[in-house]
Amino acid sequence: MNEQAKKARDIIVNYKGRPLRIMEVCGTHTHEIFKLGLRKLLPENVELISGPGCPVCVTPVGFIDEAIWLALEKGCVITTFGDLIRVPGTEMSLAGARAKGAVVRPVYSPLDAVEMARQNPDEQIVFLAVGFETTTPSACLAAETAKKEGLTNFSLLTANKTMPNAYAALEGSADAFLYPGHVNAITGTSICEDLKDKGVSGVIAGFTASELLTALAVILKNAEKDEPFFVNCYPRVVKPEGNPPAQKLIEKVMEPCDTEWRGLGVIPMSGMKLRDEYADFDARKKYAMPEIKGRPNPACRCGEVLQGKCKPCDCKVFGKVCTPEHPVGACMVSDEGACAAYYQYGGI
Repeated sequence: MNEQAKKARDIIVNYKGRPLRIMEVCGTHTHEIFKLGLRKLLPENVELISGPGCPVCVTPVGFIDEAIWLALEKGCVITTFGDLIRVPGTEMSLAGARAKGAVVRPVYSPLDAVEMARQNPDEQIVFLAVGFETTTPSACLAAETAKKEGLTNFSLLTANKTMPNAYAALEGSADAFLYPGHVNAITGTSICEDLKDKGVSGVIAGFTASELLTALAVILKNAEKDEPFFVNCYPRVVKPEGNPPAQKLIEKVMEPCDTEWRGLGVIPMSGMKLRDEYADFDARKKYAMPEIKGRPNPACRCGEVLQGKCKPCDCKVFGKVCTPEHPVGACMVSDEGACAAYYQYGGI
């Protein structure tokens, strides 16, 4: 442990200030904090709670149902990141749909799906575009590439989301946020600075033990001032301006829209959809998709976990009916899910 980390650890273990609730927005932060045992350092009056920072977890049930409709009703080849395949829809998951004849293929990037469309001109390839600002540029690049090449058998089913309005929807749920460093590497710091001006506190955190210790210590030190604060604790990666080329690509291909978040409902202008110029690559428009409303399992409390209203272990099905092998909700499926972290590391 380096000197900076030791100083941060001492600040944390010796904290005597007011009670604090800190929300680690990013699912990777949740898992790393568990893995590193950082929760054990926290005094009793400091609580870490999980938030809606896992893109698979906040994707609503209806999106899974839409993907299944495209696969079973329209015969599309569904391409997606692996986690999404096992997320339950209203009646079944994509894995269940595959057992009924749906073609579902995991890929590592949207450009893999574009390559699949190139090599299989007789198949209609749909990529499930799920993610925050971090992965949205790659989906935009895929649409841009398909348009330039004139591919007519590639489209996106979008569920891309942006974080700023989600923070507003979570107002009052935590005293400070651990902002996800990889998101801010794209967006820059202006969003967090604007939130501070609105009374929302937080720090941008990296992912190593030293970076997470430093971020937590900075929150505790600033909390003593009892006024809103923002600190970029990940300056080696996050610059004030973010990533301008990625921002320009997103702005060219997509535009903001209202969208549903699992557990948070519809948050105005928190989603991203393809612009009219890319309508040929919008799976909902291309296949004249009807409105599909999903019904989440009433036993699952993923929505409350994502809002910081309860911990995974407060859910009656957690670790019993709902396990990684037989997940009831998305938070147990995803590698970044809070329920998966609590199950894997024995969190209480």
